[in-house]
Amino acid sequence: MLAIFFKGMALTASLIMAIGAQNAFVLRQGITRRHLFLTALTCSLCDLVLMSAGVAGMGGLLAAAPDLQRWMALGGALFVLWYGLMAFKKALHPGVLAPEATQGIADPKAVVLAALGFSLLNPHALLDTLVLVGGVGAQQPAAERPLFVAGAVSFSFIWFFSLAFGASRLTPLFKNPLAWRILDILIGLMMLAIAWSLVRLF
Repeated sequence: MLAIFFKGMALTASLIMAIGAQNAFVLRQGITRRHLFLTALTCSLCDLVLMSAGVAGMGGLLAAAPDLQRWMALGGALFVLWYGLMAFKKALHPGVLAPEATQGIADPKAVVLAALGFSLLNPHALLDTLVLVGGVGAQQPAAERPLFVAGAVSFSFIWFFSLAFGASRLTPLFKNPLAWRILDILIGLMMLAIAWSLVRLF
């Protein structure tokens, strides 16, 4: 039975560790030490809901609806593009990281909304959780599916909490404005690349 649990963990690990829009958001919140627990928890719970829905059959419905996927891609592209442009804007005015700095999202409600956006408006994340993890999970014997989902979701929790709290150790490095400028430029370029890849789906 443990084999199916670790199978779920391994599949999630292979998908989630690539740096994307969601991970970049968690990384920034971690570096600025702003609502780390809330950020990681919201992203993890989104994965829990999406993976469970995928195993229950929602992934198949999404895969069979190309028009829906295209509109989701357009919405996701606009969201990611906006975040990328904000990163470039911050790169032009990188402040020294201090307790009063506003490099990260400070309002708890805004943190939750942003985490939901990066989790639910990102077609790449939806395809990974609903279609890929959901598709593999749905192929498992019915009695083993809950254990597969538990394994898949457990790695999401491990990853997001490790990323958020691990990134907080980089805070001293980002007292240098140049470090913020480099990070924001890299995030901006990555967001533009993701937005372009999503637009091509439309």
